[in-house]
Amino acid sequence: MNANLVAVFLSRHAGHEAKPAWLWQGETVCTFGELPAAIGRYRAALTQLGVQRGDRVMIKAENSPGFALTYLAALASGAIAVPVNPAYTASELAMLIEDAEPVLLVHGSATAVPDSDTPMRMTLEPDGSGTLPALAAGLEPDLRVEVMAETDLAAILFTSGTTGRPKGAMLMHRNLSSNVAALFETWQFCDADSILHSLPLFHAHGLFVALHLGLYSAATVHLLGKFDAAKVVTLLPTVSVFMGVPTFYTRLLERADFGREAVRNIRLMICGSAPLLPSVFAEIEACTGHRILERYGMTEAAMITSNPYAPEGRIPGTVGYPLPGVELRVVGGEPRTELLAGEVGEIEIRGPNLCAGYWRRPEATAEAIGPDGFFVTGDTGFKDETGRVTIAGRSKDLIISGGFNIYPAELEMVLAEVDGVADVAIIGVPHPDFGEGVVAVVTAARDDLDPAVIEAVAREKLARFKQPKAIRIVPEFPRNAMGKVLKAELRKQFAGLFSGEG
Repeated sequence: MNANLVAVFLSRHAGHEAKPAWLWQGETVCTFGELPAAIGRYRAALTQLGVQRGDRVMIKAENSPGFALTYLAALASGAIAVPVNPAYTASELAMLIEDAEPVLLVHGSATAVPDSDTPMRMTLEPDGSGTLPALAAGLEPDLRVEVMAETDLAAILFTSGTTGRPKGAMLMHRNLSSNVAALFETWQFCDADSILHSLPLFHAHGLFVALHLGLYSAATVHLLGKFDAAKVVTLLPTVSVFMGVPTFYTRLLERADFGREAVRNIRLMICGSAPLLPSVFAEIEACTGHRILERYGMTEAAMITSNPYAPEGRIPGTVGYPLPGVELRVVGGEPRTELLAGEVGEIEIRGPNLCAGYWRRPEATAEAIGPDGFFVTGDTGFKDETGRVTIAGRSKDLIISGGFNIYPAELEMVLAEVDGVADVAIIGVPHPDFGEGVVAVVTAARDDLDPAVIEAVAREKLARFKQPKAIRIVPEFPRNAMGKVLKAELRKQFAGLFSGEG
């Protein structure tokens, strides 16, 4: 049996040959019947460029059908796809090239690339132009799909590097096929679905969830170059599923034309990649009648947990239950033992979705994946009596102030409810008396937000040791491509706050 993910996808398209596989900016790119030839032309192009089984093909480009075809063609040829953020600078990209050693770099002409002769380069533009699409267009399709084992590598995705040099998570064909199958079952996908996709394809959410589910389900994917609230509202009535990050939903809430009529044909609105405030969950429900389905995942394991499909089972602030086949435990103490329900500890996972480790980083792999196969996620959280998971934050974001452990997510949920607060990030910075002092960094929803109001709510609802020792209002937060707040940058910005330097 061929475990190649492309073979898995193509085997599920029988009977749907006339159905559009992808729409790009509203226009049909190809049908499911035409998709094998479209992939085959790109595969023929990669072969002509010398790409062989096991080679790395790095893709640094904006969303486009060509991106998806390059990715699928790389997998079909037995190569390893390495999608990277097109916003990376030339020096950042050079570091990844040195690590992954791709034989081919496919990039947009507007993206920064190192001034070097290696690796070989081809261009790919969002409008369909570029040297790679031009080459592919003139070739006969190579319809072969390389036979791969379940444990062969399909992709390398680099972690965001917030804790140092990025590490390349090695995703096997088994990881990706098992994960999309679990999501298909959990979210009750079918061939009648259509997905509005405005997430970046270089990210696990956009690639392994949105794109993969369309291909696995024979569901049409409406692909956009990027999130645009006006375009999304216009297209929402034409689809059944929308996937986004919290900032997508807050932008939609700002629009008068986003409401029940816009989502009249939607059956599922999914959110992930960053925490969704319960207040935004409630606003979306009041505005549209839909309860957002939150899930939890990461680069190393794609999707890990999900709230239930039944709307009444979706609880804001939680990420639901482990997906089929995934084991999740919460551990703490020395020696490490599994904690009881309600006790906060470190989250560890094991399952067919877990990556093989980090590319050329055996020490990091051994540190992250224990002898029993459980992976240390770096997240903290707890399970309730039913096994439902709540994320408390990143282990590195844990604040120890005066000997007390403080979990930022708890404080953020409380202070986000303050009238006039748009968003809040809780950080710990050096404090001469307490080791670390709690700082609430806030963005305002209106100009007259008074820090004293935030202080009053904190005094009322939080134990004294949890209350912020300082509140700072900022115009905006530094965020990554998926909207997640970069707390390391905030800690750096306010590092001298309690020493008189900030």
